[in-house]
Amino acid sequence: MGKCWIDKIGLVLMVLILAAPAGRQRAQAQADHAVPCCGPITQEGEKLSGSLDAMDVESHWLNHQHVNWETGEPDEGEDYTGPGTHTHCSAFAAAAAKRLGVYLLRPPEHGQILLANAQFEWLGSEGGQKAGWRAVSGMEEAQRQANQGNLVLAAYESPNDRKPGHDAIVRPSKRPLETLLADGPELISAGVYNHNKVNARVAFEHHPGAFPAGIRYYEHALK
Repeated sequence: MGKCWIDKIGLVLMVLILAAPAGRQRAQAQADHAVPCCGPITQEGEKLSGSLDAMDVESHWLNHQHVNWETGEPDEGEDYTGPGTHTHCSAFAAAAAKRLGVYLLRPPEHGQILLANAQFEWLGSEGGQKAGWRAVSGMEEAQRQANQGNLVLAAYESPNDRKPGHDAIVRPSKRPLETLLADGPELISAGVYNHNKVNARVAFEHHPGAFPAGIRYYEHALK
């Protein structure tokens, strides 16, 4: 083998040796980036997940039906064409909160129509504060609070007071920071489509301007 070939082989080996640490550093950085952003899911968080799963939201509070706000079951006949058959995000949120022992503005204090807008305003009012709700600063803290087992509501008020806003509940989740920043917290949501697990970007996609800047997060401790 000629000297030039030996020199080339040596150069390739040197490049591989120098590249190995950089490759390990990139792999480690990617692994670190995939670490859950918002702390572990506590025992209370696991309990909250079970309670939310038990709501069976994908079979209740369905769009185009008039429903009992608390159960999500249809309460009018199939030929009913009156008001209150649109989406039921706020009724679902109120029902979930009630089952968890928390008051969220609900019937009969406010009807189901445009309830999400009313809940948004109520959460930021003295009434919401007295009921135990507090504003949460940003998506990361919202996900962290849910992971700790607290009830966290993602709320959006429509800029048109004749159109509904949207509510959803933050689920405990081990999502990485990159995923959180791109898609928002993991939610359970009733709406045009009902989802037991969905990210905030998709859950609020029918409300232009909502995600990410228009959504506000509120937290309530659970006993």
